[in-house]
Amino acid sequence: MKTSLRLLHTADWHLGKTLKGVDRTPEVASALEEVLRLVRSERVDLVLVSGDLMDHPQPSTEAEALLVEFFLRLAEAKVSAMAIAGNHDSGERMERVYRQLLGRFGVELRGQLAFAHEGGVVDRGGLRVALVPFLSERRLAKTLELPPEERHLAYAEGMRRLLAHLAQEGTPDVYLAHFTVAGARVGGGEYVLHLAEHYAVPPGALPGARYIALGHLHALQQVAENAWYPGSLIPLDFGASERAERGVVLVELPLDRHLPARVHPMPTNWGKPLRTFRVRVSQVQESPGERARILGEIEAFPGWARVVVQGPMHLELRDTLKEMERVLEVAWEEEREGDGGEAHPPPSALEEAYRQYLMEAGRWEGDPPGEELVHSFAELRQEVEEHEAGED
Repeated sequence: MKTSLRLLHTADWHLGKTLKGVDRTPEVASALEEVLRLVRSERVDLVLVSGDLMDHPQPSTEAEALLVEFFLRLAEAKVSAMAIAGNHDSGERMERVYRQLLGRFGVELRGQLAFAHEGGVVDRGGLRVALVPFLSERRLAKTLELPPEERHLAYAEGMRRLLAHLAQEGTPDVYLAHFTVAGARVGGGEYVLHLAEHYAVPPGALPGARYIALGHLHALQQVAENAWYPGSLIPLDFGASERAERGVVLVELPLDRHLPARVHPMPTNWGKPLRTFRVRVSQVQESPGERARILGEIEAFPGWARVVVQGPMHLELRDTLKEMERVLEVAWEEEREGDGGEAHPPPSALEEAYRQYLMEAGRWEGDPPGEELVHSFAELRQEVEEHEAGED
């Protein structure tokens, strides 16, 4: 006799992701195969996907095909699924295309927020699930129909009101949501703009649901007694992503509502690993043996590598590193005693906002390509800041 429902919580697939010109979609596809394997081996009843299925609003046909294929294979296995749009997804595309298409196969997908009476809380066999796709500050104020005198309210307060509104007819068993919880760890590859403090929702604002399935941050972690992020399916960018734990979360939800959910985080190592190597020109010049050791270690790394070279420019070393198949970036910086920092400062919120604009406007794959435009934008911002500093 069945005594509980078994839920598999996943998020942040980022289909269509490229890293320094390398398409990561095949790695995500392999990870999705592993998710399907877990669905079978763990006898999962319902799959929850907490947003950022795509990496940008204008996905490739390959990315779209993989998304549709995944949900169709779940339907063939008679496994239910629910999904929401994240900040990387096109909410309108999710709502008007994927929801209409995949809904015919029993998939409940929300690209845009709906209140409880509009279908924002779904009942599946007695299990009530609130669907909360990503909301920008502007969209949140519009959704709540705030009068002008209240539009200054913090994002956290707006989200608290929204989450409470979805519980007007009784707290849903599960919330499927995409936002940042204050104090949570980043996993690397998130939009800096949407990690800003004013976008953070405090744990105390979370509803008292039996389980809150969160997406947006790329590290596997528990952020409240009843709330978890599974992290991204694969490591997405150099930096924090190299070290962050990620995976999926298996949740056993007893049919007896008086009993708590049993949560089983399942760390994985899907996708190629990422690593930043640091090399000093002085080390390479010490001896042929030391040079061979350092270059051999980089070349033998089984994932994608970024190499930060410290010291004066060494053209032959630079060219040797760039010829290595798994080295995606060679960065140069001045050698400083005890330096252990990043070669480049993290991107500013302005760069992230410009990046998102290019994606939403359909100009990411244009000529010049989006990454080149963002890089030029960053250089221009730095020049302006240096000029302003010189005038002080």
